Amino acid sequence: MEQSNNYYLCTAMNDDSSIKQVTSDPFAALRVIQYRNLITGRFMFVMSLRMITSVVGWWIYELTNDPLAIGLVGLSEFIPAFIMALYAGHVIDRSEKRNLMLRSIFVYVCVAGALLFLSGGYIGSHLKNKQIAWCIYGLFVITGLIRSFVGPSFSTMIAGIVPRHLLQNAITWNQGAFLTASVTGHATGGFLIHFIGIHNTLIVVCSIMSVSMIVLAFLKRQPPVAKPAQQTTLQSMSEGLRFVFKTKEILGALSLDLFAVLFGGAVALVPIYARDILKVGSIGFGWLNAATDIGAIISVLTLTFLPMRRNQGKKLMYAVAGFGVCIIIFGLSKWFILSFLALVIAGIMDGVSVVTRGTIMQLKTPDHVRGRVMSVSSMFINSSNELGQFESGTMARLLGVIPSVVFGGCMTIGVVIVTWFKAPSLRKMQY
Repeated sequence: MEQSNNYYLCTAMNDDSSIKQVTSDPFAALRVIQYRNLITGRFMFVMSLRMITSVVGWWIYELTNDPLAIGLVGLSEFIPAFIMALYAGHVIDRSEKRNLMLRSIFVYVCVAGALLFLSGGYIGSHLKNKQIAWCIYGLFVITGLIRSFVGPSFSTMIAGIVPRHLLQNAITWNQGAFLTASVTGHATGGFLIHFIGIHNTLIVVCSIMSVSMIVLAFLKRQPPVAKPAQQTTLQSMSEGLRFVFKTKEILGALSLDLFAVLFGGAVALVPIYARDILKVGSIGFGWLNAATDIGAIISVLTLTFLPMRRNQGKKLMYAVAGFGVCIIIFGLSKWFILSFLALVIAGIMDGVSVVTRGTIMQLKTPDHVRGRVMSVSSMFINSSNELGQFESGTMARLLGVIPSVVFGGCMTIGVVIVTWFKAPSLRKMQY
């Protein structure tokens, strides 16, 4: 595989012709105008989603004072996303992707508007806190349904916009934009909660999400890849699963991420740490919420200019084990600075995992099944995030907050040890 210093840069011309020139420029993929539009729109969309996550995490804990409530938010989103994932992949591969993505984002805007309405004074004076919490859970069921379409749509569009030899560079920049949007959204959400309150923060969320729709509307249409011989819907849906399970590198990377993040999902408990353990309020909550994304940005920027050239499988496992160690330190810490640094380093480790996994997925997946494979990936990744959030909330209720976080970090390390011996093909993987 070509490394970043051997990229051939394809620049699209107005007449749809292209020129190729040798370049060592790590900004190669950004020369493609459509790609820039895609990651700009995605940046704003992801930023607004992370702001919602921050707002709802803080809001739901204020409404209930129950760590399990935070876990129920994740469970509400996980169940429909998991159930719909295979069908969503089938639809993505058979649909024009830009319009499907825009319709999905529009539903997100409507959900953000509904959250805005729930946070207003009228609802607060007519419904009890627990009733508002159940309304929030219901809205997250809707976002779970829509997310099963919108996430894989973004991923499949990358391969349709940039040429194959720019994919590794494009994926790295895409992850960088995603993580930068995450840290910006998490931090901004926490700060805005402090300065202007939950209701006004949701007004900002609705505005940013609407602008992202406008930017993405300028993308060119992406018709479906010609489908193979006659298939039933069920056969089409199962094709993505079959491909993942027979491609050991993809299966190993996804499984490692699933179980590691499932047990290491302590970040979901940041609202409790910020308010009750570290006592740093909403400002500190914003920084802690952004810490892992700050670390991931550092990691992605480093990998953009200094890409991994060998032993990616071993480095992936080292990174996930390091993530587990950082979660343990965060769980035990009573000092804000140490907690913040532990989460930053956890983010650096996670960034290595994200880039490695994303590169494997894009390089090893053929175009005609890309939507379905990305949907299977979303089943693994989103399952780990949302189930991890639910697991953290449940274990915090059963064991206490600090023991539950330490337990999760230890289990993450245990998963890596088992994977090291049980999945030698992943350990020896190189691309």
